[in-house]
Amino acid sequence: MILKRRFDPFKVLQYVRGELLLAATFAVSTFLLHRWEPLVALPFSIAATMGGALAIFIGFRNNNAYNRWWEARTLWGGVVNSSRVLARLVVTFSDSHAHQPTYDRARSEAFKREMVHKIIAWAHALRLQLRGQNTWDELKPFLPDDEYTQLLAAQNRPNVLMQLMGHRIYQAMADGTLGGFDSFQMEGQLLALANHQGGCDRIKNTPLLRQYHYFTRLFLQVFMVLLPFCLVGDLEKMGIGWAVVPLAMIIAFVFAVIGKVGEVNEDPFEARITDVPLTAICNTIERDLREMLGEQDLPAKPQPVDGYLD
Repeated sequence: MILKRRFDPFKVLQYVRGELLLAATFAVSTFLLHRWEPLVALPFSIAATMGGALAIFIGFRNNNAYNRWWEARTLWGGVVNSSRVLARLVVTFSDSHAHQPTYDRARSEAFKREMVHKIIAWAHALRLQLRGQNTWDELKPFLPDDEYTQLLAAQNRPNVLMQLMGHRIYQAMADGTLGGFDSFQMEGQLLALANHQGGCDRIKNTPLLRQYHYFTRLFLQVFMVLLPFCLVGDLEKMGIGWAVVPLAMIIAFVFAVIGKVGEVNEDPFEARITDVPLTAICNTIERDLREMLGEQDLPAKPQPVDGYLD
């Protein structure tokens, strides 16, 4: 996620270098052709009309792309909240049965630690699955060896962790660590986590309509090709025909950057600098939940690097 307010111009140019190269090529070609044959000039109204239509089209796509990005961030905000609530229920419900004759302190502490670590592992697993990363060894400190092996053999690994948490809750009900209706409230939070995962999967697996992406790029390229032909005639009358090159590139740069903003926000789980900062969010979950267990050796809070938060 980008946190800084000012951007490196050279990094911005890298995003739109293809569009600028196209604009420069046709601008120079148009200028030379016009010097050789003045009839290549077109009325500026053509560029004005197409530019207006293109701006509306890009704006519509960017709005939908931002909605996807914001929904992704909202879902992960829900992941943070539901993880905290589930961990709190695990800790408080386990401690609330200390007065029962079947209470075993060591067993209760082991259950709390195991469940909270599974919640942390689930959050990291969802991040890795959404980003298509393979650093699954990050989860090894939070899981027993047999469950870690079972996890690696699965296709939907966050879902397997959810199932393991469900089994562990009912084991705790059976051995007296939990009682009454404790499992009902915990199941409610597991359901909330499952719904958040489903929302993330929907965004990940359902791209923005490809028509928007394809035609935006197509119309942008057509606009960049026609723009120099619509500028060169008036500029030549003013005696500055050479200005068609910088002007065409500046206008192309503006449209290309606006279009690129929507393009990079369409898919918010690709581990790019513009995406939702899943690593930082998972770090927050891990720190908060381990603190609830009373652990002191917490991971360091990630800091922005060059204005970017992963």
